[in-house]
Amino acid sequence: MKMSPKVYTIGMLLSMVLGIIIAACAAPAPTPVASEEAAAPAAQEQAKSTLDIVKERGKIICVGNANLPGFGFLDEEGNFSGFDVDYCKAMAAAIFGDASKFEIRPATAKERFTVLQSGEADVLIRNTTWTMSRDTDLGMNFAPTTFYDGQGIMVRKDSGIKTLQDLNGASICVQTGTTTELNLADQMAAAGIEYEPVVFETADEVTTAYEEGRCDAWTTDKSGLVSRQTVLKDPSAHEIMDVTLSKEPLGPAVRHGDDQWFDLVKWVTFSTFLAEEHGITSENIDSFMDSTDPNIRKLLGLEGEFCAKIGLENDCFANVIRQVGNYAEIYNRNLGPDTVFNLPRGLNSLYTDGGLLYSPPIR
Repeated sequence: MKMSPKVYTIGMLLSMVLGIIIAACAAPAPTPVASEEAAAPAAQEQAKSTLDIVKERGKIICVGNANLPGFGFLDEEGNFSGFDVDYCKAMAAAIFGDASKFEIRPATAKERFTVLQSGEADVLIRNTTWTMSRDTDLGMNFAPTTFYDGQGIMVRKDSGIKTLQDLNGASICVQTGTTTELNLADQMAAAGIEYEPVVFETADEVTTAYEEGRCDAWTTDKSGLVSRQTVLKDPSAHEIMDVTLSKEPLGPAVRHGDDQWFDLVKWVTFSTFLAEEHGITSENIDSFMDSTDPNIRKLLGLEGEFCAKIGLENDCFANVIRQVGNYAEIYNRNLGPDTVFNLPRGLNSLYTDGGLLYSPPIR
């Protein structure tokens, strides 16, 4: 007997429904609650800000230098000191009210970015130049420049080398993984000078090679040359040429993706500029606690809730000044006239003194 189309359609629908019911009964029941519970810890970890992680850890970890006297140096007793180290201490003072709650994670110039990007450290404060590619390709945000530098070249005084043209055909020691290496290539190409780059992984290797005579000259940031010259066997036998190959704005940097942490690092840095601008030092800060100047009162946490905007207690900047000092104190302690470096401040003076240091207002 031939089945009508209507009966056939109903039969097909009943078969499909029955199949779905059987499949549902045979399949294991879904467990959405268990899945959510398993995913919760990972989601919570991802939701933590850098500041939350630092507070829970109880210290801030800064990528730093262990071999650059004046900026980042590890002494024989295992203590770090230097200009960059003091800015790491400033972050600790702001966050914990205790400048001792910091750790320096030493890294070479080549590995410093990987250490920061991997989360092994919270901030990079290691004589690092702010460039566009580092801002974009490496996913970094640079805080205010703390040291305006420029690339220089060191030679032996008895070499007769005075100008770039005198370096034609010379061998030049340089550290790999730095802007120094690229700047040298660009400037020499622009000047039509041929040279032989002698490349090394670390600054120690560069210094040793130069002193052993394995290259005719040595190039890095001028601050680095001044620093390293002090550890040569005969510092007076060498000189820094009167030439600047590049602009090298050095300062702290953080990873992309955490604006609160970026704001914190920026404003802790700015607070040292502002303290010097207002004449507030680690020694006289208490005399400013009854100031009627609104700008000073905001800086010291006496008016408004500005430190709270970056997740800290309202005396965060006062703690930085009291425990680490203003910019002038940090500079003079590590690089100033009472040190072996005796580096003139130059561009690193306040804008009121003809320099480039300038902070937006706390408002």
